[in-house]
Amino acid sequence: MAESVLTSRAKFARSPIAHLEAALAEGSVTGERGVTLSEVAFRTMISLRVDPSEPEASRLAAVLGASLPLTCGAVGAGPAHQVLWLGPDEFLVVSGEDAGELVGRLVEAVGESPGLVVDVSANRTTLELAGPSARAVLEKGCMLDLHPRAFTAGTAMSTQIGPVPVILWQTDDVPTYRILPRASFSEYAALWLLDAMLEYAEPEVP
Repeated sequence: MAESVLTSRAKFARSPIAHLEAALAEGSVTGERGVTLSEVAFRTMISLRVDPSEPEASRLAAVLGASLPLTCGAVGAGPAHQVLWLGPDEFLVVSGEDAGELVGRLVEAVGESPGLVVDVSANRTTLELAGPSARAVLEKGCMLDLHPRAFTAGTAMSTQIGPVPVILWQTDDVPTYRILPRASFSEYAALWLLDAMLEYAEPEVP
């Protein structure tokens, strides 16, 4: 169902960096120093504001198949939805499911309790940076400590890459990072990353 929804949406929408598709492919590097950059477009994103200590949190977890994360950087991961911690009572739900249907179920779960459920899918796009040199590329312009001792798979934090505010989310140990800039900054973020990747297309100087 999720794949068909995304396919249908893609027929009628254009991602904010669709015009860079060829540049992303050409800028990707293979080999021992490899790093690739691509866009994962049209992901459903829902802003969720709720107190995770209240009863509605368990109802939301039942809908999402994942508990609301309680600590900075944590990600609640279910089979269909991921929940990123953005603040003590603020979360970002990322999903491949239709936004309207998911928002409806989340609103029902919140019920009459204080809370907020808003579809923000058009607010951001998703860049995926992966490969042996991915961390080194990010370290050129990210203030977070990205060493595995501090930033591991299943970690997501608000930060900056260059001058662009993003949510940075490491999804596996390759490493693979998902970078969520606001749509209006996504072209700049992609071009910044492509420029930072250039050196890895050449052999390492001893």
